Amino acid sequence: MNRRITGLVAAGALALTGTLILVGYVRSAEARALSGEELVEVLVVTDTIPAGTPADEIGDSVSAEQIPSKVRAEGAVAALEDLEGLVTAVDLLPGEQLVAQRFAETVARPGVPSGLLEVTVSLDPERAVGGRLSGGDTVAVFASFEGDDATADASQLILHKVLVTSVQLDPNATKPDSEDDAAVAPAGKLLVTLAIDAPAVEKVVFAAEHGRLWLSIEPGDAPAASTGPITQAQVLS
Repeated sequence: MNRRITGLVAAGALALTGTLILVGYVRSAEARALSGEELVEVLVVTDTIPAGTPADEIGDSVSAEQIPSKVRAEGAVAALEDLEGLVTAVDLLPGEQLVAQRFAETVARPGVPSGLLEVTVSLDPERAVGGRLSGGDTVAVFASFEGDDATADASQLILHKVLVTSVQLDPNATKPDSEDDAAVAPAGKLLVTLAIDAPAVEKVVFAAEHGRLWLSIEPGDAPAASTGPITQAQVLS
């Protein structure tokens, strides 16, 4: 019996020794693999972060890691301060590097009047007043449709004085620093959210799906414009 116990103890000791040797070898191999590599620090997601989460609230869901520079993702950040004022544009999953391209800027969001719905449309800057929109602005909404054999191309003002509740900008886009600077314009899509009633949502969705939308600043005290359709023939006449 004693001989059997002694054998088991010896076997356990050998197994432990083998494990320690294996761990040491793996660490040594990692060190050899990284020798001569330039290491950089990046933030890596440790817990799922839902879309729309402000960057200053994700500190507990990321950790700093040292990685070889050659595997650093483009736009990877090493400090949350680099993302100040941004929110996650998509869900972020554990294991991925934190990159600026997956964040967006949210412009101030006013309250939504009771009874209205919110709908978001993706627009090029030239279709959204050059990207100078912000939450609280009111806009006129225009829709343009291509004609067919039976109908002519047409554009029409479909909604008046619509409240903009938020504008999300491409984080890599450049934009004017002041109202007087007309030399720099956003270079990327804008996500513009509008507060409108249900019938108006139907119009906006239909126009976005089957035509093209344009927005124009329309202050609350602006006079109402004509809502009659404008055809190609009228423009060229």
